[in-house]
Amino acid sequence: MYNIKTYNKISKIGLTEFDAEKYTIADEIDNPVGAIVRSAALHDTEFSDSLLAIARAGAGTNNIPIERCTNEGIAVFNTPGANANAVKELVIAGLLLSSRKIVPAIEWAKTLKGNGSDVGKMVEKGKSAFGGPEIYGKSIGIIGLGAIGVLVANAANKLGMKVYGYDPYISIKSAWSLTHNAIYITDIKEIYENCDYISIHVPLTPDTKGFINAESIGLMKNDVRILNFARADLVNSADMILALESGKVATYVTDFPTDEMLGISGVIAIPHLGASTPESEDNCAKMAAKELINYIENGNIENSVNLPTISMPRSGDKRICVIHKNVPNMLTAITSAVAENNVNIENMLNKSRGDVAYTMLDIDEADYDSIFNKLSNIEGIIKVRII
Repeated sequence: MYNIKTYNKISKIGLTEFDAEKYTIADEIDNPVGAIVRSAALHDTEFSDSLLAIARAGAGTNNIPIERCTNEGIAVFNTPGANANAVKELVIAGLLLSSRKIVPAIEWAKTLKGNGSDVGKMVEKGKSAFGGPEIYGKSIGIIGLGAIGVLVANAANKLGMKVYGYDPYISIKSAWSLTHNAIYITDIKEIYENCDYISIHVPLTPDTKGFINAESIGLMKNDVRILNFARADLVNSADMILALESGKVATYVTDFPTDEMLGISGVIAIPHLGASTPESEDNCAKMAAKELINYIENGNIENSVNLPTISMPRSGDKRICVIHKNVPNMLTAITSAVAENNVNIENMLNKSRGDVAYTMLDIDEADYDSIFNKLSNIEGIIKVRII
């Protein structure tokens, strides 16, 4: 039996992907080989030596100590695209909220309670304070054309908006999925200079942290409306507040409230509801479970954030999976250790990702304990398993 540890409440539909005859799943469990997590912070968590992989039921992995996991030979997966539709729908809602002053209008309407038959007259007299532009015919810039960004771009196009898209790392899949009406640009300044609305869909990295700041905002159109459903730290809060106070930015919609942004006029802070739909939770959990199963049972890797994508059909009696440093002569050392046992390698595949690499070898029947020990003693080997 394989033990799977859950760190949050995980969709039961997703967990049914695990064969009950092979897997035991629980919040508290000894010697887990896999783990599924949503938002629980794992940076201070000590992992069992048995742990092979962590799957994040969502896209962001900021709550997982990626570098430590890599050093310990733990694969980390995420589920890109599984919650994309849910986030897209909330972005579209945010787009409308940013234009029509719907939130303050609803709050104002509540204050009219108790005025009886005068409410209708008061509504007609006061509604002019909450006017706002239509989105039809306006321009929107999508920064980041991954699974979510493409869906937002396509939806905005169907709503009659002129769509600009920017992503220097756009995948072939995203390029094929993007509406042909979108204007793909290679200089982000074109979005700043031309768009009435800007929607951010990029990961948080040292390079993207605070990239929406005084300098970039200064290049934008007056009364621009900015939507951030990616990560709070992509936007410099102090610079955004100043831009809102000056009127340069008309509205800032974010799904990541911070103390600095709460209560600021022009800020619509949504409490991280992007993926908070039952459909999204089911989709993320199902994808996470499938990733763990394929890795645990076959050694194949898909959607890992710290190891290379690699997949190989099974052949031979057993499969050797090796996580190792990406250094010269490592493949020679691995194959030599296998050959010393007079074992034929039926199939082999090696891929790297930065400083780390992953090698799979399908072999004939052999003295597996001897091979395991020889491989484990090679300098630069991080983890070995035979399945």
